[in-house]
Amino acid sequence: MKLIDTDIPEVKILEPRVFADSRGFFLESWNRNTFASLGLDLDFVQDNHSKSTQGTLRGLHYQTRNPQGKLVRVTQGEVFDVAVDLRRDSATFGQWVSMILNDDNKHIAWIPPGFAHAFYVTSDTAEFQYKCTDYYHPQHECSLLWNDPQLAIPWPLVGGAQPTLSDKDKAGVLLADAPTF
Repeated sequence: MKLIDTDIPEVKILEPRVFADSRGFFLESWNRNTFASLGLDLDFVQDNHSKSTQGTLRGLHYQTRNPQGKLVRVTQGEVFDVAVDLRRDSATFGQWVSMILNDDNKHIAWIPPGFAHAFYVTSDTAEFQYKCTDYYHPQHECSLLWNDPQLAIPWPLVGGAQPTLSDKDKAGVLLADAPTF
């Protein structure tokens, strides 16, 4: 497993070793000892799996209490993945990083607690899987507005069309009005 730094030091990209041959491939997506040796001593309590169609944007989600760290990957298709730092005492507060996760590069992203997270589907469909360090608590969930001008995230909108959003994400708040850590 190779650890790749991003512009926000706590957000990491992990590149697994992929063993491919004529039958297909094998990779190890999670191993507690391997991750701990990379400085990521993590404990997960929940796994999630979603499938979304092209143009779907899920996020920017976070929980104000019981914040979740997320180990995310795409097993089919491609997404533009984003993490926004919401830790007020951080030198990178209000900044974001993005990465392309797809079934070709097989990259895995670590999004620590204290960050809002979102992804936008650029392929026809995408299957997105993630492990969480805390349970989902809907009463503490918040959503930042995906197109907050202060964040100015350059979403790669397919055909320039507006993304498909849930009602919750349509009602997202601006960073200036959002509860933070």
